[in-house]
Amino acid sequence: MLSYQHAFHAGNLADLQKHALLAWVFDYLTQKDKPLSYIETHAGRGLYNLTADEAQKTGEAAKGILAHADWFAPEHPYSQRLAETQSMYGDTAYPGSPLIAALGLRETDTIHLAELHPQEHAALAENLGSWGAHLHKADGLDLALAIAPPTPRRGVLLCDPSYEVKEDYERIPRVFAQLARKWNVGTLILWYPILTGGAHGPMLRALEAQHPDHLTHEVRFPPAREGHRMLGSGMFFVNPPWGLEAEAARLTALFKTLS
Repeated sequence: MLSYQHAFHAGNLADLQKHALLAWVFDYLTQKDKPLSYIETHAGRGLYNLTADEAQKTGEAAKGILAHADWFAPEHPYSQRLAETQSMYGDTAYPGSPLIAALGLRETDTIHLAELHPQEHAALAENLGSWGAHLHKADGLDLALAIAPPTPRRGVLLCDPSYEVKEDYERIPRVFAQLARKWNVGTLILWYPILTGGAHGPMLRALEAQHPDHLTHEVRFPPAREGHRMLGSGMFFVNPPWGLEAEAARLTALFKTLS
């Protein structure tokens, strides 16, 4: 099933967590003059318009980045990526993680973006086709296993499925175990929703047992609308960069100010 489109949710509070930490990771890793590889398993279209019909329908951006951009100082890498995106595409533009990567990485770095949804992949090609990224219309987890270890070996993987395929909860721990064996120096990042039913629980426990050197970061926030089952979001890091725990704790404190 390939029905999920992130345009309905771009810029929401879960994106704020995911993209702020991802931008921070890129900023930290690019301080060293060594090339990186970036692999994203579920790229989406890479660029969004927060006044589009999809965004207006859910109103999630209005409660996310549009309400809380002031959580980040102008020099924060997330603020910088937002400003760069708006400078190039207009004040209502919002960068997905592929564009955050393209803006935050260097010409010496390599980017692999996978997206299986036909319409989303076409939009990704239109939005990121000129950025030099390698675009793959493929199952992202299969692609990651085929590429790992990438060249250059130093780098980051982001896996943020929609979880519309329920088997992802069981598949991801198996794939992450394989990736960690093949690419033991890579920073592996998983994003997951925290839903009322707690579906992420067994997956997270399996991941934490398999990867002693990990960081788990979870935030809670009010439902976007009545009946919405999403109560928060989490990120799981294998080989987290030094200093990320402090940045994650700062973000946790900000989310705790939400009523």
